[in-house]
Amino acid sequence: MALYTRKLKQHERRTIEAHLNAPEEDLPAHRLQIIMLSSAGKRVPEISEEVHLHPINVRKWIHRFNEYGLDGLRSGKSPGRPPVFTDEQRAKIVEIAATNPRNLGLHYSRWSLQRLRRYLIEHRIVDRISVETIRQIIQGQNVSTLQQRKRG
Repeated sequence: MALYTRKLKQHERRTIEAHLNAPEEDLPAHRLQIIMLSSAGKRVPEISEEVHLHPINVRKWIHRFNEYGLDGLRSGKSPGRPPVFTDEQRAKIVEIAATNPRNLGLHYSRWSLQRLRRYLIEHRIVDRISVETIRQIIQGQNVSTLQQRKRG
């Protein structure tokens, strides 16, 4: 079954034509071109070749236009991956890393990333965490109770 854009409203056609000549960052020209080509009766495979996009992407933009109009073609902010740890957890990790382990009843005076990880999990500060994540959280926090890795 062929997919085409719905019939363009007059103001949509004018807006698309104006933006094709001066594309905006949040309304890329290739998306507008897809809509114009589709409204002119071109099929998805033909449009795909002309705009150098996979047919799946061409279909996506046609569907979004049909459902949301020109706003469906705009780039939205991608929220990205949500933070795994809360600000409170991060602050607690830095606080514990800056604390001498002996003051917490442990038998050593410096943290290794592995020991800190074990402590955080055992004391239910976090359910799980990698040593790399710990390193990233405490990086630049001026933590002096962390063992320096021997190099060489």
